[in-house]
Amino acid sequence: MTHHTSRRAFLAAVGVASVAGCAGGRQAGGSGGGATATSRSTAEPTADPQATSTDEPGTGAPPPTVEPALPLPMAPAALEGEAVSGGPPKDGIPSIDDPSFVSAESVADRFDPGEPVFGLDRGGEVKAYPQKILVLHEICNDVVDGTPVSVTYCPLTGTAMGFERGDTTFGVSGRLVNNNLIMYDRGTETWWPQVLATSIPGPWNGSPETTSLSEFRLVWTTWGKWTAKHPDTRVLSFDTGFAKNYARDPYGAYNPREGYYADDASPMFPALDEDDRLAPKRVVIGTRTAEGAAAFDKRALRAEKLLEGELAGSPIVAAYDPELDTGYVFRNPDGRRFEYRDGQVADGSGETYAPSALPTERLYAFDAMWFAWSGFYPETPLYD
Repeated sequence: MTHHTSRRAFLAAVGVASVAGCAGGRQAGGSGGGATATSRSTAEPTADPQATSTDEPGTGAPPPTVEPALPLPMAPAALEGEAVSGGPPKDGIPSIDDPSFVSAESVADRFDPGEPVFGLDRGGEVKAYPQKILVLHEICNDVVDGTPVSVTYCPLTGTAMGFERGDTTFGVSGRLVNNNLIMYDRGTETWWPQVLATSIPGPWNGSPETTSLSEFRLVWTTWGKWTAKHPDTRVLSFDTGFAKNYARDPYGAYNPREGYYADDASPMFPALDEDDRLAPKRVVIGTRTAEGAAAFDKRALRAEKLLEGELAGSPIVAAYDPELDTGYVFRNPDGRRFEYRDGQVADGSGETYAPSALPTERLYAFDAMWFAWSGFYPETPLYD
């Protein structure tokens, strides 16, 4: 595939080639300055993140997977053929494998209220992973409520997603498909495109079983909204052990959105499919199952509060949560009518529910740039 430029060239053009896309040595204390009262997770660090792989599949433990597998836009081998180098080599963008966390109060002066964070509320643990940190690492291998997990973020597609990792860790392969991060697990060396969450062949494991990862919801919200709802949240520390400038995003800014993140900006590489129903970087909340995919325009959901749609011919409904500026998608097999009332959702009987807790099955859903979603799921219905 012919592509516009490399990520390395892009970063060099904006004068930060050494910030992202380069490995960066680990240094005690990092560059962020340590806030006080840090706590370490028990994620196992990799022995040598720059080690050269062989062509043989790894023999370590695979990550947990689920059945049935999620849909792919083309055959797994064809997706491998669409993969391009993002510039940095394998692990050139280093995952955080030994994260520490601090109180929100101790780092409050380092955030503006509108800065994005990825919130996690799981098993009684509440954590925030700042976008300004993960933009330079893309993967944080953590342990939450006793479960080994990976919190992942692809800046090129605007997607933040959580996965269970079992007894392995995930790393950054250095390859992209549809501009999206291709992760690899260090147990079997299998490639996993983040949005697809499904294994495809790669140079280190050419014939993996096609299966999908066990995933969980991260909330794309802002520092101000997350800490208002969760004042006791733990926050991923700037003390990552890497010499990085976390004060500058090499791609642009989210507060306000500009540079690469602007609605009408072009993707760095051509998308798998072009769809002009929305501007390329307009944010949608997408959901997909083994049955199919659907997307809701986040701006429209923010305005309308409730949007109805269909997934593979079955009714679904999306509800807006103003407290965290996010949305949730639910199956609605009986076509129940809902009404939005002062931040709550009421059914026909007058019973009210939080937007995250309607009385029907909630589907996994996440924010994504439109070009990325429609590239992976070109037949997706869009509800706006």
